[in-house]
Amino acid sequence: MTGRLDSAQPYAVGLFRMVVGLLFAAHGAASLFGVLGGAGGTGGTIGAGTWPGWYAAVIQLVGGVLVLLGLGTRAAAFLSSGSMAYAYFDVHQSAALWPIQNGGELSALFCWAMLLLVFTGSGALGLDRLFTGRTSPAAEEKRASEPVAA
Repeated sequence: MTGRLDSAQPYAVGLFRMVVGLLFAAHGAASLFGVLGGAGGTGGTIGAGTWPGWYAAVIQLVGGVLVLLGLGTRAAAFLSSGSMAYAYFDVHQSAALWPIQNGGELSALFCWAMLLLVFTGSGALGLDRLFTGRTSPAAEEKRASEPVAA
């Protein structure tokens, strides 16, 4: 049973990456364009160049789309994770210690999810594979199990 789960791991990471990227990009789009309820659910937008909200929204939109597509995943996830760490410690931490008390759950979860993607990479189904020449996880596993010719 474990072998089957292990062979599905790149696909699970790929699906995780796509969901996290889509949700992250949706936050950026909401803040920048007023879609999906807008900034803070009020239907409004963040003024261009406003520090730090506008820059955070740009990172969310661009980083989220790159993570969703699996293109430059590690770099985009690293920058996105850092922006969420900044958001947590600068915006939320001053209100209370615990995320449940200070409203920083999303910032904390996005920070750690993106940090995980820095280490796992794009998994399966990412565009990174087109540019690195990597094959599918199933082909890599098959090649690894074949005997080496002397």
